[in-house]
Amino acid sequence: MISFWTIFILVLDFLVGMAVPVLLAVWLVKKYHCKIETVLIGAGTFFLFALVLESMVHMVVLKNFDLQSHKIAYALYGGLMAGLFEETGRFLSMKFLLKKDNNHTALAYGVGHGGMEVIMVFAMSMFSMALIAILSNMGKMDVLFAKAPADPAATSQVDAMVEAMRTNAPATYLLGMWERASALVLHVSLSVLVFTAVRKGGRYLWLFPAAILLHALLDGVAVMLNGQVDAILLEVIIMCMAIAIAALAFIINKKCKPGEVPVE
Repeated sequence: MISFWTIFILVLDFLVGMAVPVLLAVWLVKKYHCKIETVLIGAGTFFLFALVLESMVHMVVLKNFDLQSHKIAYALYGGLMAGLFEETGRFLSMKFLLKKDNNHTALAYGVGHGGMEVIMVFAMSMFSMALIAILSNMGKMDVLFAKAPADPAATSQVDAMVEAMRTNAPATYLLGMWERASALVLHVSLSVLVFTAVRKGGRYLWLFPAAILLHALLDGVAVMLNGQVDAILLEVIIMCMAIAIAALAFIINKKCKPGEVPVE
């Protein structure tokens, strides 16, 4: 049996993962008069560039090259692809779709971009795991595959997931919420950097490639250290890196004198 507390935390993860991006967006719209369209553009950009275009490249590359058995190569590849696709999408959306700006436009875009990742990558995964856990405890796992062709690989993955939920401490599943908090901080920070590059140009244009490299660095470190250090230590390292990038974004933003970034 999978414990009640494991299922409770999975459901809590799902609810928090769905609620936080929405509440942040509402807060920015209400308090700072940000446009909801800006949030939606950020969300759509993540969906298109990360979940569609980047995933298509992964399907081709990982099918033809065995990168996953070479951790350094896989970390470099995964980090660079995430940085290239997401930051390019961020740059293009900010340049061509965000026409009317205020000083909180980058924050609103970042909440949309990072919030969509929280919902699609984290919240929906937690929902799926909670559903599988409940069906497992009810002895109705066959429902999952009743209308699908037999797939030994998928069945094996589900069995491994169920076994992990049975043996892992319930608190283990709180780490995902922590990880997504770091990711959201990263996305908002990178949005500020890229927004400055787009709106300022000139000597600030270097912030665009810098955002690609910073994104690649954080993702690459996460892959490299996964399984090599304690999970809590890994999340501490990632959070510290995200905060450092946020500090850089704050400093860069403060250096832009009033009027240098267009305001409404």
